[in-house]
Amino acid sequence: MMTISGLRALGWAAMATGFLQAGPALAETVLNVVMQAPLRTLDPHLSTAQIVRTHGFMVFDTLLGMDADYKPQPQMADYQISEDGLTYTFTLRDGLSWHDGTPVTAEDCAASLKRWAANDPAGRKMMEYVASIEATSDRVLVLKLDRPFGHVLDLLAKPSPVPPFMMPKRLAETPAGEQVAEMIGSGPFKFVADEYRPGDQAVYVRNEDYQPRSEPASWTAGGKVVNIDKVVWKAMPDMQTSINALQSGDIDLIEQVTIDLLPLLQMNDEVAYGVINPLGSQVTGRFNHRLPPFDNAEVRRAAMYALDQEQLMQTAIGNPEYYTLCASDYGCGVPLASDAGSQYLTGSPEERMAKAQEILKSSGYDGTPVLMMQPTDLTILSTQPIVAAERLREAGFTVEVASMDWATLQSRKNGWQPAAEGGWNMLFTYWGVTGIWNPLVHAMLDGSGSDNAWAGWPVSPEIETLREQYLVATELDEQKRIASEIQQIAYDQGFYYNAGEFQSVAAWRNSITELQPGPITLFWGVKKPE
Repeated sequence: MMTISGLRALGWAAMATGFLQAGPALAETVLNVVMQAPLRTLDPHLSTAQIVRTHGFMVFDTLLGMDADYKPQPQMADYQISEDGLTYTFTLRDGLSWHDGTPVTAEDCAASLKRWAANDPAGRKMMEYVASIEATSDRVLVLKLDRPFGHVLDLLAKPSPVPPFMMPKRLAETPAGEQVAEMIGSGPFKFVADEYRPGDQAVYVRNEDYQPRSEPASWTAGGKVVNIDKVVWKAMPDMQTSINALQSGDIDLIEQVTIDLLPLLQMNDEVAYGVINPLGSQVTGRFNHRLPPFDNAEVRRAAMYALDQEQLMQTAIGNPEYYTLCASDYGCGVPLASDAGSQYLTGSPEERMAKAQEILKSSGYDGTPVLMMQPTDLTILSTQPIVAAERLREAGFTVEVASMDWATLQSRKNGWQPAAEGGWNMLFTYWGVTGIWNPLVHAMLDGSGSDNAWAGWPVSPEIETLREQYLVATELDEQKRIASEIQQIAYDQGFYYNAGEFQSVAAWRNSITELQPGPITLFWGVKKPE
């Protein structure tokens, strides 16, 4: 098994030999990959799905990148901050062009930031503090605040869940809610529209005009040097088929292998496996606060006590080496990690079930069915709804499990019509820790109840007040205190169920080298022999 330290060692060795120096790609190299979910939608401003975000980083770039130390770094632009902290000036670096050959301009970036902010909860919050975003020349973009806001750089560099991708102005001005018509970015790969088959195949070719930064690559920052000609994402019907294709050499990489099938790879000396994303992801069981029965906070609390982290992780992951149980809504190992609300998770399953039954009985629950959506084509999430449904039934809930593909679930989750008319009551998803590591970026802790909030739409003036305090808190101890208070309220009000944190295991042919650790699967730096 290849460990994270082993991957890092590979990265440092590559740096030492100078592989990060820009140069021609190897001739006729094609990397065939099975991703964790089929790619069915393309607009990275309109989706929080991991597969769409990874697609976004192939095609598009960002003004700033986030390095492995959680620090924003210049990517498309360098920046300066005024002494009063209210004016941010971004200067585009030389050599930037869109995939259609036109130059990247500050006007493009201004329009892109406005479109991103309209679709990202943290971006919308930032815009409440923004007086203006204007291009003062072809290469200079100026963002002015009307009052202090200390998270501008963090938001412009964030890799998840909706990164602020730059696109041409003509695309960024697409009417609100509409998908952009073309995948034209300035990133290291070009999207091959003619070879795209939604849910089956996506193809990317090296952007010959892309000029990487000179710094070593670190997560989404630094030099994005592409060493392969083409990347092909292929959908496979099941994990066994994917593993067979990997072992035969028909594919080169599986982004996410089911843990219980890893023994099939251990005897093959032509295949390696390991954790590429060291931070992992949190599984979340989201309640729809707008529809009965989960419009009742006591009913949500009953469900929280009924569910069991250990059981959900054991069922989905199996091997404790690859999962962690903790109460922290921000991830188990980040600076803001907290055990607030742990009373909903600790104690024996029997004790919690008795508590759940007691709360549900006194809540006024009238037997309204809970429609639980289950994605059948996303292995990591296909079991939790079944296990959760059984626990909820034991607590006294009536539960119906609706099976569907992941794309249908993603579309259906945005509606709040009654379940009988295509709505829903509960779903499971997962978030990379880089997308939930503080109260500002964490979409599931949005307590505004806005139609634009992430599906579930909880309402909590208390949390919104604390999030406002977090925005102006500059000391880590104060940020920790606020984040912990937010977490406790989120548990008490049943924002969602924290089902545990897991690490995804990838598998690849031994001929594939220089895989880059990161918050998502990164395809720059990777090498494959001719």
